[in-house]
Amino acid sequence: MALLEARGIDKRFGAHYALSGVSLAIEPGEVHALVGENGAGKSTFIKIVTGVYKPDGGELWWQGKQVTVPDPKTARELGINVIHQDRQLVPAFTGLENLYLGLPYPKRPFGLGVRWGEMRERASQTAARLGIEVPLDVPASDMSPPERTMLEILRAMMLECRLLILDEPTAALTDREAELLFSLIGRLQSQGTAIVYVSHRMDEIFRLSDRITVLRNGKLAGTLTKQEATRDKLIALMTDGKAKPAGDGSVQAAPRRASATSAGPVILRAAGIATADGRVKRASLEVRGGEVVGLFGLAGAGRTELLEAVYGLRTLAAGELAVAGERVQKPAPKKSLNRGIVLIPEDRRGHALIMGMTIRENMTLPVLSSFSDGVRIRAGAERSSVSRWMTSMNVKAAGAEQPVGELSGGNQQKVVFAKALMSEPKLFLCDEPTQAVDVMTREEIHRLLRDQADNGRGVLFVSSDLQEVLEIADRIVLMHGGETIAELPNDGVLPEDVLKLIYNQEKGSEPKHGSV
Repeated sequence: MALLEARGIDKRFGAHYALSGVSLAIEPGEVHALVGENGAGKSTFIKIVTGVYKPDGGELWWQGKQVTVPDPKTARELGINVIHQDRQLVPAFTGLENLYLGLPYPKRPFGLGVRWGEMRERASQTAARLGIEVPLDVPASDMSPPERTMLEILRAMMLECRLLILDEPTAALTDREAELLFSLIGRLQSQGTAIVYVSHRMDEIFRLSDRITVLRNGKLAGTLTKQEATRDKLIALMTDGKAKPAGDGSVQAAPRRASATSAGPVILRAAGIATADGRVKRASLEVRGGEVVGLFGLAGAGRTELLEAVYGLRTLAAGELAVAGERVQKPAPKKSLNRGIVLIPEDRRGHALIMGMTIRENMTLPVLSSFSDGVRIRAGAERSSVSRWMTSMNVKAAGAEQPVGELSGGNQQKVVFAKALMSEPKLFLCDEPTQAVDVMTREEIHRLLRDQADNGRGVLFVSSDLQEVLEIADRIVLMHGGETIAELPNDGVLPEDVLKLIYNQEKGSEPKHGSV
């Protein structure tokens, strides 16, 4: 009898199906890998199983009985826990304090505090049973990445955890640290705990898993045993439908963008860039005027971190950076804006817009001085400029004084781009610019970026959607493990070509299409 069985799970966001008819079973004590391209539906499936999302169709069965999981608390009570890629810890809390977040804890009579001794004893006993060593008196902010991971696993096992979901658990770990995690997974499995292991790292998948399920575009592409699976088979399952056979049996290339321009002078040159936090280890690339350069990699590759390093949000530890031929010693956001560099961040609500401010205030915030006469703001000129950009970007709103937080996601993103364009940039750093927007807005953003390149500007474009990168980019730079590993001219490149280059890095293979 399966521990967990999903039968025909559907999940819609508007008209878009994030999951459609997904069925799979998790057996007691097995390591079941869940793989697929970015956006395949892995995270959505996890959120349904753990009660974050409510499914729009299908059934969940737990130990042979149909169940409803309306919230994460219910999932934990059933014995389902998840360790997210981003640690869910309070930095200022000690290990022991973090351990009991969301868990019942013993209290003294009459509300006179908690029984810290009993809490510590229970934590120590559970840690000893699992073979985990965690510094319980150290703040989470002072712990190493593997210590934080072990702390979260220990918290999950404080209750009777029958199914533990690990989402990209080694993304921030060194090889040695990952080995400690793998040993723990083996101990948990030997004690009967089932593991759902989500990772883009093929070597880990083949080493740890008993069975491997592949999701593609929100649908089940197939489930293979470890003995049946090969890298080529998994890649074929992940990419099927993106490279369709032509009439003569050959494979058609992914569609190219509609127009092309001649590359101009180098606007951005990064050589051997590394960041002080270690998220970017060695990255090199160039962006020329008149081209869109796609930056692609799987989870934890360092794409966002590289953009932030170029813009000045992360401290450089090594390498050389030059903008329009001028070397940049210590990049900083204000200096980047002055040099004509704008960043479209992935999190528009948290990092690009101030939700309580109006459309006008958000648009003109970086360039407010251009509307000042030195004494006051020239309100008429400001309103006129905002109105032109709203029309140009087709922003659907009640007016420029409407709070930006009231707009749809697509219209918020248009405001982000209008704000960027008002500074007349020469280089766009775009991190997931079409994330969570509708199809029409996505096409508008693609057209906008293409227009910028056609007008001699440079675009460095990050997307988790490989097909999107293939559609819009002139060149594609691949990242893996914080390093740039290859550069491909986008001329007949297939999704399989890109994924094989990335996955082959785990075996130490040399890129076949030329390295950067």
